[in-house]
Amino acid sequence: MKRVKLTVAYDGTNYCGWQVQPNGISVQEVLNRELSQLLKEEIHTIGASRTDAGVHALGNVAVFDTENRMPADRISLALNTRLPQDIRIQESREVPAEFHPRFCETRKTYEYRILNRKFPDPTRRLYSYFYYYPLDVDLMRKAAQYLIGEHDFKSFCTAKPETENTVRRIEALDIDRANDLITIRIRGNGFLYNMVRIIAGTLIRVGGGFFEPEHVREILEARDRSMAGETARPEGLTLVKIEYPQWEACGWSTKKPEES
Repeated sequence: MKRVKLTVAYDGTNYCGWQVQPNGISVQEVLNRELSQLLKEEIHTIGASRTDAGVHALGNVAVFDTENRMPADRISLALNTRLPQDIRIQESREVPAEFHPRFCETRKTYEYRILNRKFPDPTRRLYSYFYYYPLDVDLMRKAAQYLIGEHDFKSFCTAKPETENTVRRIEALDIDRANDLITIRIRGNGFLYNMVRIIAGTLIRVGGGFFEPEHVREILEARDRSMAGETARPEGLTLVKIEYPQWEACGWSTKKPEES
C-alpha cells in the first residue's frame, strides 16, 4: 500500500465544486472514477481544499491510497489521458502514509481577479468578475493592510456550525492592476468558508468609495458578517497553490516532520 499525492488543476466552470455531492458532478467525483478505472481498484481521494462551484484551481492537492504497482510519478501521465480537458494533474508523487492534506500545517495562496471596465469581455467572463463601477486600487491597498496578520475573521466568513475557531493568519495581501484587470493575491495559513470571496467583496466596496479603508478595521472588530461586503462571485477566484512547509523542509521523507 502506498499513498500518492496529486497536484490538481481545473477549470471549475462545469462543476458543482470539488467535493462529491448529490446535486451535480464534482471534480473529486471525476478523479475517483477515473483513478478507480485506471488502477483497477476502488479509489477515494481526500482533498485539501473544498472549492465551491465555479471556482478554479491551479494547485489543489489530493491524496489516495493504492495497492497498484504503477510508480507514483507515472500516475499523472496515465490519468491525464483519461480526464476531461478541464481537469489536469500537474504532479503525482508518493508521500508518507502519515501525510494528510487537510490536517497538516499549510500555506495557501489564492487570487481573485476583477475585470474593471465599461463593458464585459466575453472571452474573460469565466475567469474574472466583471465590475462596471471604477475602482480605486490605492484605496483597496490601504484597506487590505488592516487584514494582514492574525485576526478573528468571523466577519469575513459564512457561518458553519462545525467551525468554532475563526482565527486565521494572513501573511500577504497584494493588489495589482494591469490595464482593466485587478488581481487580489492573498496568502495565509488557512481560510474560512467564503473568506476570500468576502474579503474581495469588501475591498470592492472600498475601491468603489462605499467604505472608507479604515472601516475594514471596524468590520474585523465587530465579528459580524453583516458588516462586511457581499460575497464576490465564484468565477473570479482561483486556488493558486497549497504548500506544506514542514513536509517540504524534510523533502517528503518517510520521517514525520517533527523528526526531521
